[in-house]
Amino acid sequence: MEIPAVRNGSQTIEKSLKKKDPPMSETSTLSVGKAAPAFNLPAYPAGKVRLSQFKGEKNVVLYFYPRDDTPGCTTEACGFRDNLPKFEKLDAVILGISGDSVESHEKFGKKFDLPFTLLADEDHTIAEKYGVWVEKNNYGKKSMGIQRATFLIDKKGKLAAIWPKVKVDGHVEEVAEKLGELDA
Repeated sequence: MEIPAVRNGSQTIEKSLKKKDPPMSETSTLSVGKAAPAFNLPAYPAGKVRLSQFKGEKNVVLYFYPRDDTPGCTTEACGFRDNLPKFEKLDAVILGISGDSVESHEKFGKKFDLPFTLLADEDHTIAEKYGVWVEKNNYGKKSMGIQRATFLIDKKGKLAAIWPKVKVDGHVEEVAEKLGELDA
């Protein structure tokens, strides 16, 4: 599945779909200004988290990552951890989401002292809704997995920015900058 790059963080995202994509993604098109897909997932340390609980209260940085305790995912999580005060000043919560279990999230969160919530999407339902459950090619072996992506959701529950294919270096700062523009 190919998702074109976001220009200026605010353009419509449309997916180029292929027949091998999961059926759910064939109708999924996300774009800035539209309502973010709802979720209610088990989480560490919060128990359960619903997107709607933040509506009218907080901006949400929802970042999808492939796997707990892997190099890129750890770097990204620690980047959000180290910049959490900046995000809190901008009235935002950080939510990390992967297909790992709550138990795996607990180990990961404790190991790296992550002060934000990690959501368990073990059946990939939410990853599919957000269009990030994709076919990956790793050393010639094809398999389905979560594509690293970030969604900035404003206090109204609308998508304010989408980063469909995240490169870890500099990403946290880019998200904070865009978040600052929301409140400007």
